[in-house]
Amino acid sequence: MDAFRALLALPVPWVFVLGYLVGAGLEWLLLPRNAWMPLVGTAGIALFVIGALIAGWGWMIFHRKGTTRVPGEASTTLVTNGPYRVTRNPMYVGLTIAYIGEAGIQRQILPLATLVLVLAYVNWVVIPVEEKRLREVFGPAYDAYRAKVRRWL
Repeated sequence: MDAFRALLALPVPWVFVLGYLVGAGLEWLLLPRNAWMPLVGTAGIALFVIGALIAGWGWMIFHRKGTTRVPGEASTTLVTNGPYRVTRNPMYVGLTIAYIGEAGIQRQILPLATLVLVLAYVNWVVIPVEEKRLREVFGPAYDAYRAKVRRWL
């Protein structure tokens, strides 16, 4: 078991949920509740739906190809179609957009600060473990894909 594997014990979607809840809790404790910018809620709904669709699309492709959706486990297929043509991590991109949308729906600002911590964890802990495993399994094919498609956008 890798040293990083222990850090991956909590599924990444839960990292996003817990990060949001910490930010929302801080907001509840520290800031007065107000209904700032009513259109933010409407835009938040749109962002949440778009993010959920992107994350779900990425997850569904992995499911259909029969490859793992667990960080650090060896994939059976190198997925490069659908949203994976634009980003190597559409599930994380989608979760990020949905997270921002939820903050808009709730008209909360502090969860956006904790999002920075969530993204730092995903970018510098989770993704490197996934990329190492992909390199081990797919070698030059993964390197070629990595050279063509950005990590995020």
